[in-house]
This record gives sequence, structure tokens and C-alpha cells, in this order.
Amino acid sequence: MAILKSDEIREMDTEELYKKLDELKAEYSKYLSKSAATGAPESPGKMRELRRTIARVLTIMKEK
Repeated sequence: MAILKSDEIREMDTEELYKKLDELKAEYSKYLSKSAATGAPESPGKMRELRRTIARVLTIMKEK
């Protein structure tokens, strides 16, 4: 999944934001469960970007 920038997120309507947020959370939980099973994260940079993107989406949703 591509990391979204703030401008791209602001262009989305509310329904798209909820859908994207669900996708991002599902992907993050998948990475989290893999890292818990193996003991070390597969790609810590990807996990960090997912967390930041989720926070970005939530922040913009609150702005609206």
C-alpha cells in the first residue's frame, strides 16, 4: 500500500477516509502479528510509516 500524503488525504471524502483507515489498520495488524510471531519486525520502517499514516488520517478526519 502506498503511503498517503496530507494533500491526498484531504481530497478524499469521509466515506473514503473510513475505508482507507480500515485498510491501513488491517495492514498494520498483519505486520504486528508477524513481528510478534518471529520476534523481530520484518520491516520496521514500513510499520513506522503505517502508524504515521494512520495518525495522519485520524487527524484530518477530526479536522473535518
